[in-house]
Amino acid sequence: MNIVEIINKKKNNEVLSNEEINYVINGFMNGEIKDYQMSSLLMTICFNGMNMEEIYFLVDAMVKSGNVINLSSINGIKVDKHSTGGIGDKTTLIVGPLVASCGVPFVKMSGRGLGYTGGTIDKLEAISGFRTNLSEEEFVRQINEINLSIISQTENIAPADKKIYALRDVTGTTNSIPLIASSIMSKKIASGADKIVLDVKYGIGALVKDKEAAIELAKIMVKIGNRYNKKTIAILSNMDNPLGNMIGNGLEVKEAIDILSYRGNKELKELCLVLAAYMVSLSKNIDYKEARDMVVNNLINGKALNKFKDMILKQGGNIDNIKISNNIIEVKSNKNGYINGINALSIGKLVMNLGAGRLSKEQGINHGVGIELVKNVGDNVKVGDVIARVYYENKTIDLNDVIESFKIEDNLVNKEYIVLGVIQ
Repeated sequence: MNIVEIINKKKNNEVLSNEEINYVINGFMNGEIKDYQMSSLLMTICFNGMNMEEIYFLVDAMVKSGNVINLSSINGIKVDKHSTGGIGDKTTLIVGPLVASCGVPFVKMSGRGLGYTGGTIDKLEAISGFRTNLSEEEFVRQINEINLSIISQTENIAPADKKIYALRDVTGTTNSIPLIASSIMSKKIASGADKIVLDVKYGIGALVKDKEAAIELAKIMVKIGNRYNKKTIAILSNMDNPLGNMIGNGLEVKEAIDILSYRGNKELKELCLVLAAYMVSLSKNIDYKEARDMVVNNLINGKALNKFKDMILKQGGNIDNIKISNNIIEVKSNKNGYINGINALSIGKLVMNLGAGRLSKEQGINHGVGIELVKNVGDNVKVGDVIARVYYENKTIDLNDVIESFKIEDNLVNKEYIVLGVIQ
């Protein structure tokens, strides 16, 4: 076999064999296949796609490139979740405690974010002292004690995916459904959970912009999970508007605490309840309604909030010391009307410009900056009403750009619900 023949085969829209895909992954990892050759193959996959068999082969090869974590010493049916990401997505911080409060082991290894805002680990590191680099032994012990731990991904979980993703990120090959699906699911399979719930987002602020493409991605990932005998469910959700009111690392931790205190943004709360209920349903083998009742009760009675506090304490964090800037500018509406949309992509770029995101993994981020949306989609506003607050430190932004992110019109237009469907 040689890489040029494989590139030409995929360029001609032919199906790659298991042996060919393994040859590519192994060759790329050992340096035999060069970056420019892998880039060429990735681009042909972007244009010509892959069938399910090829996707299965690719996931297998990436899983086998590193360690598969054995979580058999954790009691109970272990559940994991993954979100395809978006602006203001802090669902893991809320869903984890909700699920754990119902007696279900929530096992989550997360990464740092590349893009407009930080990832789950970046958000947690906005909490003073919080440790994300627990050993596998500490991770297992904490799950057995409180059913909840969120840690940074170990280096040897699907290392082929990490190396390929770094190349995709700089070669314009990120938006391929087979490559997205195999990237996400190789890490989920290697992370050792028994059941998986996926939050697949679409819209202007998501990786996948088109609803039909998001449905295709969800179906493929569900098939992959089920093939590995890990029951997988996907929830389709909207990302045209930012998720919740806070965008920025420390601000999003504060909002997670608000939601766990049974306050805050209704759409964010509803999405988290749906995700948590499906996770509890899978783990306990009970119907969705019974699981949802448990989750809602534990949100109302404070058990979920206490789980979050337990996790913070056990991982060395101080929940009373969250990095949030004291420099705040209020942004006021320049027109009367109804808010019919808040451009998630625009808000994400503004938060990135404040310093809350990163373009490379080596780049530092500012945990304290971000934007708070004071008014939500559907609200009526008048000239002079405060619609947002900007939290800044070293960098500032043009407030007119914030105002222009709000779509304010004379009449209220019906908007799509946050949860748009379930695929299983």
